[in-house]
Amino acid sequence: MLKLIFWLLLLANAALFAMEKGYLGALYSDGREPTRISKQLQADKIKLAASEAGSASTTAPAAAEASAATAASTPSTADLAPVACTEIGNFSASEARRFSSQLAERTPALKFVRREIQEVASHMVYLPSLGSKDAADKKADEVRRLGINDFFVIQDSSPLRYGISLGIFKTDEAAQKQVANLAKRGLSGAKVGTRSISSSKVAFQLRDMGGDAKLAFDKIKTDFPTQEVRSCP
Repeated sequence: MLKLIFWLLLLANAALFAMEKGYLGALYSDGREPTRISKQLQADKIKLAASEAGSASTTAPAAAEASAATAASTPSTADLAPVACTEIGNFSASEARRFSSQLAERTPALKFVRREIQEVASHMVYLPSLGSKDAADKKADEVRRLGINDFFVIQDSSPLRYGISLGIFKTDEAAQKQVANLAKRGLSGAKVGTRSISSSKVAFQLRDMGGDAKLAFDKIKTDFPTQEVRSCP
């Protein structure tokens, strides 16, 4: 009898020990497993990894949208559609040579046509008559040393003979600006006179200009700020 009681007590203690350690959890469950959760290894890292994944999934679309916006705002030569015909002018003979040289150098494949224009002007900037051809030639050398090349010595039979013409302009305002510009470059004594003459000028017509050629043309144009860009007549 004592042996039976001993074994029953031993079995009861063993059952209580197993229950405390959770060894009997597999035999019954209420749907919750607090013990298993508490024994998970590095649970905090698992949670962190999930957070980082969510952040990455949110950041990826934002980065893609930012990249697309940057690409859309960046101009490309493909966006510059060709223009059938653009004209620029009117150049003096020396300016025309300089413009065509730059055009041929920077856009060798661009088609262009040189067009002669008879331009009627009414205002001339000039230096008064110097009295003789020798004096006029000497003054012309001084003008060249100042870097001014667009001029000529007047040799007709007018009172301005052996004077120096420094430009023909359509308006008095434009002529007065030329006088001020010449003074800044060191040439004083220039005057404005009313005189209606016909002068030969040059215009360039540029065909099918677009893409890289248009960008190159815009850069060349900055060297000729007084020239007008217009549609071909």
